[in-house]
Amino acid sequence: MIMDINNLGFAKELSDQMKKTSSGPFIVGRITQEHRERYIVSTGDQSYEAEITGNLRFTARSRSDFPAVGDWVNISIYDKDQAIIHEILPRRSVLERRAAGNSADTQIIATNIDVAFIIQALNNNFNMNRFERYMSLCYSSHIEPVLVLSKIDLVSDQEIVDAVSILKKRAGKVRHILLSNTTMEGLSQLMATIEKGMTYCVVGSSGVGKSTLINNLLRKNTLKTGEISTHTNKGRHITEHRELFVLENGGIIIDTPGMKEVGMTDNPKGITTAFQEIIKIGRECKFHNCNHINDEGCAVLEALDKGNIDRDSYNNFIKTQKEQARFRTTIAEKRKKEKGFGKMLKNYHKDINRLNKGMHE
Repeated sequence: MIMDINNLGFAKELSDQMKKTSSGPFIVGRITQEHRERYIVSTGDQSYEAEITGNLRFTARSRSDFPAVGDWVNISIYDKDQAIIHEILPRRSVLERRAAGNSADTQIIATNIDVAFIIQALNNNFNMNRFERYMSLCYSSHIEPVLVLSKIDLVSDQEIVDAVSILKKRAGKVRHILLSNTTMEGLSQLMATIEKGMTYCVVGSSGVGKSTLINNLLRKNTLKTGEISTHTNKGRHITEHRELFVLENGGIIIDTPGMKEVGMTDNPKGITTAFQEIIKIGRECKFHNCNHINDEGCAVLEALDKGNIDRDSYNNFIKTQKEQARFRTTIAEKRKKEKGFGKMLKNYHKDINRLNKGMHE
């Protein structure tokens, strides 16, 4: 396949946007790999090893201000295969989660995504609570979530029926695909959903078959793969970085490392969409700021008692909301500290200037 920038998903809207926001004689490219602040940027016909400018590093206020796989960037080339990243073009969508631990920061998984394939292995990894979290992260940035239930060759027909039944009960409008990376069942169905010029990412826990799926889509063993450990029942981290690939049919797909945690960000839109049935019923509550836990006249609790709301989904909704509230509090505390430090620094410079002025009088 002869490659150019259009094969990477470059569109007319991006070209118009670039004319408005870019400055300088730069070349536009897309980040296809990220390795600890070292990047591979492709212009379609050529790839470059790249690093960001000092100014971009200095002005970054959080991890989100650094480039990520999927980003469109303006670069300048200073050697045969070396480049400098000068600016990140505005992102159309951002798939991100709360950074691991008690951080008040977010971690970008990938950017400019249209669809996220959320992989869960039916033999030991199917978890609707986790999937609802992924849904919330996707909906926060207008990314369509598609659940891929993998390793169907390792479970019974009844287990498949039960999993699909739970999915339809709690997320009936979400598309799902049954897949075996061994027998290839479901692969053609998944491939049929991938459209030329659109960008997809594959996310999920380690060992559920993400890299194997991409190898099958590429029709070659490009990525290392690893199975679930029989001793710990957990996946091993094989993919160590994020990487973008262009498929034969023109679709663009990004592989990502396995995630143990799916931490919620402070964006409320995703939860509103993922739990829209609960949110809709909540509008009938007696008080507009009802917490749906113990407030008088709560329509959600009433619907829960009547069996009109799935209890597991309700519990996950409350847990997710609490986690998001804690994250907002952590962010507020961080900003308060930064503001206090900035004020202290400002006063320090005032004192220094006052001393210097006194010495010269």
